[in-house]
Parts: sequence; C-alpha cells; structure tokens
Amino acid sequence: MKSFFSNLKGDAFGGITAGIVALPLALAFGVSSGLGPEAGLYGAIFISFFAALFGGTATQISGPTAPMTAVSMVIIAGIVAANDGSIEKALPAILIVFLMAGLIQIALGLIGIGKYIRYIPYPVVSGFMTAIGVIILLTQILPSIGYYPKEDAAFVQKFIPQAEEVILENILKDEAKEGILVLENFEETIKRGSQITADQIRKESQTLAAKDASGTIGALKVLPRAIQNINWLELVLALSTIFIIYGFKRITKVIPSTLVALVVVSGIAYGFNLGYRPISEIPGGIPIPKLEMFTSFSLASVTPYIFTALALSLLGAIDSLLTSVVADNMTKTKHKPNKELIGQGIGNSIAAIFGGIPGAGATIRTVVNINAGGKTKLSGMIAGIMLLVIMLALGPVASKIPAAVLAGILITVGIGVMDYKGLKAIPSLPKDIKLGPLKLSSEVLIMIVVLLLSTFWDLIYAVGIGLVIASLMFMKKIGDLTAERSDVKSLNEESWPDEANFPVNLKEEVFIKHLKGPLFFGSTSDFQQLTLQIPNTASIVILRLGRMQYMDQSGLYAMEDMLLELKSRDVDVLFVDLLKQPRYMMERIDIIPDFVPEAHIFKSFNKCLTWIKENIKDTH
Repeated sequence: MKSFFSNLKGDAFGGITAGIVALPLALAFGVSSGLGPEAGLYGAIFISFFAALFGGTATQISGPTAPMTAVSMVIIAGIVAANDGSIEKALPAILIVFLMAGLIQIALGLIGIGKYIRYIPYPVVSGFMTAIGVIILLTQILPSIGYYPKEDAAFVQKFIPQAEEVILENILKDEAKEGILVLENFEETIKRGSQITADQIRKESQTLAAKDASGTIGALKVLPRAIQNINWLELVLALSTIFIIYGFKRITKVIPSTLVALVVVSGIAYGFNLGYRPISEIPGGIPIPKLEMFTSFSLASVTPYIFTALALSLLGAIDSLLTSVVADNMTKTKHKPNKELIGQGIGNSIAAIFGGIPGAGATIRTVVNINAGGKTKLSGMIAGIMLLVIMLALGPVASKIPAAVLAGILITVGIGVMDYKGLKAIPSLPKDIKLGPLKLSSEVLIMIVVLLLSTFWDLIYAVGIGLVIASLMFMKKIGDLTAERSDVKSLNEESWPDEANFPVNLKEEVFIKHLKGPLFFGSTSDFQQLTLQIPNTASIVILRLGRMQYMDQSGLYAMEDMLLELKSRDVDVLFVDLLKQPRYMMERIDIIPDFVPEAHIFKSFNKCLTWIKENIKDTH
C-alpha cells in the first residue's frame, strides 16, 4: 500500500488531467459508435479504472480509442441491421460481443500471447491506422455539415417501396414462426398487411436510408446530396471547433485544446441559443448493469460474431501494448504485456456489462498523465473516477453539447491518427516486387491493400489479409536469401579435398553431389533438377549432406521424389555425414530405410570411399 500511494500528489494531478482530456473524446467516440455519448463515457470510466488496477503498465490511461471505436462502429452497424434497424433489439447482442472480446483478452493474457504481439508487421499496422483516420474523416463529414439522411424527407421517400417489402417479409417470417401457412390462411396475411400504418413505413424507410448512407461508401454516395443540403450553422460550429483545437495548441499545451474547443464552442452555441442540434441526452445517476444482455442471450445469436470478438480483442491488445511501449520509453520502466492484456480484458468486460464501448490504452492520455506527474496505477484509477464525477455532476450540461462540435473533434482525431511516418516513407522504400509494368515495394503494397480494404470493405478481414500477404512476402524474402546461400544446382562443382583420391576409373559409375544449405520450400525447385544432372552411366549417387543443416516438409518430399526416380533407374544412393534434423525427417516417412538403408549411410567420406572400392566395379 505504501508504494501504491507513494506518489499521491503526482498521480492525482496526472489522473485528473488525463480524465479531463478524455472527456470530449469519450463523448465523441460514444456518439460515433452509434450507442450514444453515455456509452463512450461508461467505456472510459470502467476501462480506465479497472485496466489500471489489474494491468501491467503503471502509467497507462485506457479508454475508447479511434481504432477500437472504428471497429466497434462496424460491429454495431452490422448487428443493428440484422435486428430491423433497432438499437434496442440489437443492444444485448452488441454488448455480448464486447464482453466476449474482453474475456478473450483475459484468456490471451493468461496463455502468454502478449509477448508475440510485437511481431505484427509495421506495414499492416500503418495501413490500418491510416484507414482508421480515413474512416473517421469520411463518416464525420455528414454530421459536420449537419446532414442526417434519415431526416431528409426526399431521400427517405426513395426507400418506401423497399420498406414495404421489408415489413411484409417480417410478417411472413412471424407467420412462419407461428406455424401459419400463407397458402392455407392467406386471409391472415392480408389482415396483418392491412394493419401496416404509414408511420411504420416511414420509420422503416428512415432506417433503410440511414443504413444506405452508413460507412465510408454510404457517406461518399450521399455526399453530393449532403453538399446541396448543408446546415451552415452546424458547419460553422464544426469548423470553429477544429480551428480552436489546432490554434490553441500554438498558444499553450498546458490546457488541452480539445477541451477548450468543447467548452468555448458549446458555450457560445448554448449561450446565444443558436438552435443547433445537441447530442443525445446523457442519463443521470450511477451507471446500472445491462443484465438483460444475459437474459436475452442465445448462442445462435452471437456465434457468427465470435471471430469478430477475437479480432476486436487482438486490436485492443495491439493498441494497448503499443501505448505501453511509449510509456516505457518515457518512464524508463518495463511493462508486463500479459498482465496488461488481463487488465484490459477485465476493463472491457466490465465496461460491456454497463453498456460501454470497448477501448484500449490511449497514447495521448497516457502521455498527458506522465507529463502531469502520474507514476503509478493510481493515476489511471483516478482518471476513471474523475470521469464518473463529471458525468454525475455535469451530465445534464454535457447533454447540451452540439453534435457538430463532437464531429469537429473527431475530424481532428482522424487527421491525427493517420500514420504519416509510414506514408512519408513510401517513395524511399526499395521496389522489390513487380506487378505487370509497375515496380512496387512489398511494404507499400501491404500498406495500400490494408488501407483500401479497411476503408471500403472490412477492417477485421483487411488486417487478416494483410497479415497473410506480409507472411507470404516474408517467406519469399527469407527463401530467396537462404536459397542464395544454398547450393543444390551446380553440376560442374569443385571437388572437396578429401575426394582427391577418388578412383578415376569409377567416376563414370559414381556421381558425387554436395548439398550446401537447407533443403526447404525456397530451394526445392532447384533440387528437383538434380536427377537431370546425373549421367546415364552412373549406378551410384553419393549425396554429401554435412552442410545441409535443415530440411522442411517441402524439401523432404522433394528428396523422396528424387530417390523414387533414381530407384526406378536402378541407381543406388549413399548418404554421407547426414545430420540429425534431416535424418529425423526422413525416418518419419521411411525414406530411411526404404530408399536408403542403414548400410548406405556413412559418417565420413573415407568410410564411404572404402565401401565404393569394395562394392563397385568399373563397367565402362
């Protein structure tokens, strides 16, 4: 306990400062996710407190982050769409997915995955982070200019036929569940269809309009219409927020410019009663657990999202551990990666139970905490408590914040989260692959693939595809480098010193081959040409294997194919100086002794030479 409170003053100041910095971002991320500002606040409160208490990075401040919110936004949109566009219906499944992600993080920490996160290639991370920035920018264009597709009557009108079709499909589904056969009881279907109201059709049309305009592609589709329907007040509020965020940093960094922009622009808008659009109301009182998520839980409803929860948990792990590295560099300490994952998992699990969005270690808030004097876990816990106090005391006030202000804040977040270091390096990276007439850097290709797929398709699959491409590229590079040092193809190679006394009269009957370097997937194509090098006069092939340290499965089967071909030609093979690992591989599939018996395996060339002299005769 003494060490826990050893830096009470610094931790208190650091935690309070980090909590204040987190406030506008928590509200903005909550609104952006689709669950409302309270979801962002709940996530920030519980993740900050419990990740600090149980985590492995003393100075880390955790909460909703741009990458986690971007992925959460996609998950939420998908589950809401599968529940007739109703957030109320979808909420239990959404929170179960978030809870699963937290529990998976705990499991990853317990089995020790934390130390392996650092092996994720930089181009994948770079492309993903830049994509997050692009997604945030594109999705915040509409709220920053005050355009909401579901409130555009002319736009919604286009979806009325589709809305009627959806409602009718739902009626038929309900009848199927009730065991009513349409062909036998068509009157019941007509009766239910006649009860459809214009209000139901309008609401369904609004849901379809909002769905059509969601995501990056949807935002780009409706952008021309949005530009024709700009709400100039909302645009001014958003631009003013952006201007203050960037401008106030030039004056001082002691006070967070994001908070200044939030307070100033919101104060002016509210004080002058400008008729702006506020964010949704933040519930007052202590957060209450959403226990209905368990009562309405069914395995079938969440099974399709298990992979999604895994991907979300891995993203949170990467996001958190990268921030932990930053904290280590600033404080000259060493974090515990597996313990950090457990802490993040506990924080995300508890946040999900209370209806909060998931989060991770937040770099900016962590840096603010350290610079303000935070040194122990107490600082992160105080940051969470600070946010809870603000919510309880200022919840009604925060509900008056203009939605355009949070859109402006998110635009600056989107600009800041992009990996400019990776983008600037594109021209200078070596162009090591060729695609038709184009020459590209493999790192640039991976980054662009992840960026485009993340932005316009699916964040989670994009990272998976990026990892596969990066792994294949890595294997090819290592294969090429190793193959350069591996020699299995030269026919006219120099004899080794101990071959000087080899009988001249037997050189037509005996073919000697030196294998230098590993026999693996990168060198098998050259090795497969070996049988073509062997003269027709040879009845014995000596393979000198003392420099073949390693053989993989590809090499093993290439060896088997060669031995099978030579056996069909009545050519015997002798192994000299066979090392342990290749021998083990060949014994597993019975190359030894089926193709090469023990009597044909020699520890030295001299012993092999003795056998040759005793058993092979000059037939030419």
